[in-house]
Amino acid sequence: MRTTKGLASVLLCALTALAFSQQPLTPQQALARLFQPGPVKSEWFAPAFLNQIPLQQVDSIVQQCTATLGNFVRVDAAADGVTLVMDHGTVPVKIHLDAQQRIDGLGFGLPQPAKPANVTDVIKEFSALSGKVSAAVTEDDKLLASLHPDDALAVGSAFKLAILAAAQEQTAAGKHRLDEVHLLDQSWKSLPSGVLQSWPVGTPLTLATLENEMISVSDNTAADAMLSIVGREEVEKFAPRNRPFLSTRETFALKAQGNEALLDRYREADEAHRRAMLGEIDAQPVPSAAQFGEAPVAPDVEWFFTGAELCGLIEKTASTEAMRINPGLAKPTDWSQIAFKGGSEGGVLNLTTALTGKNGKHYCVTATWNDTKPVDQNRFFTIYQELLASLAAAAQ
Repeated sequence: MRTTKGLASVLLCALTALAFSQQPLTPQQALARLFQPGPVKSEWFAPAFLNQIPLQQVDSIVQQCTATLGNFVRVDAAADGVTLVMDHGTVPVKIHLDAQQRIDGLGFGLPQPAKPANVTDVIKEFSALSGKVSAAVTEDDKLLASLHPDDALAVGSAFKLAILAAAQEQTAAGKHRLDEVHLLDQSWKSLPSGVLQSWPVGTPLTLATLENEMISVSDNTAADAMLSIVGREEVEKFAPRNRPFLSTRETFALKAQGNEALLDRYREADEAHRRAMLGEIDAQPVPSAAQFGEAPVAPDVEWFFTGAELCGLIEKTASTEAMRINPGLAKPTDWSQIAFKGGSEGGVLNLTTALTGKNGKHYCVTATWNDTKPVDQNRFFTIYQELLASLAAAAQ
């Protein structure tokens, strides 16, 4: 239910402090030193940073870059920061030194492969991940490459595509209008991601605002509002294996500490009895967000889709304005049109993108990872971005 919001954002590390000899140390030299053989040293960073980020975490980031792109080559100047050049690709980096030439700011962007690889070869990289992975790449509805494409896996907030599809259908039929106003209801309030959970009850919100918030920043409260407005059973037409189709608030309640007995009853019930339990589930208070972290919690209480189903949903909704706000990991300059939705929670990660190439062809790239332990988002994002790069090279 946590979105892949920030999927394309940099990994920020508030580092600090670097000793220097007789010559002033440049940011490029400071970054290059991080990637030289040997351990990362605490004296290179400011105490204020190390109070927040352990030195081991910094070392782990360096090792991840090396494992993904090979050995360090050099650091080049760039218009916005510097570029870390490795054997098999580059990484955009922002780095800043304090008055004592210690690193007090360091941000790594997403790695870029040196040469786009073949789609079929790239998608095989997902098979090295633990747990279960499903991935598919299509061109004009024709499957180009795949890995377990028929497996229905938990997809986190990507389920919101089904809600948008139902809303789009009803709007086209004249049942709803994008400019119609709904007052924020207390029963819709859920946990982040998003911001609407902190807005005052009764705030007037247009349907367009709810759609934009639900998709672009994966606002859970907006999603629950949309589910209420369009109707649970209408959404289930687009998600046949997810019955009853749970709201995010209901899902959090079932996973919450102290509700184990309720969860057990729900697991044991058939569809009819689960529907009968919804009122009881809705009556539960919204749990604390602190109890939900990177570790999986009740992974069977989720929303399950195959890659083909996700591609169908995002292709159906790609023309809506809500889908044009957040491009995810795709580069806008590479494509004529981008529609993106992703999702994540503990042990769950999905990225789904519909793309129109400059050659006029339509593509879908979807990948889902489920595991019994926290997933490595950076590794998953890197493979996915390689898929996008390989397609972009062929879609010009």
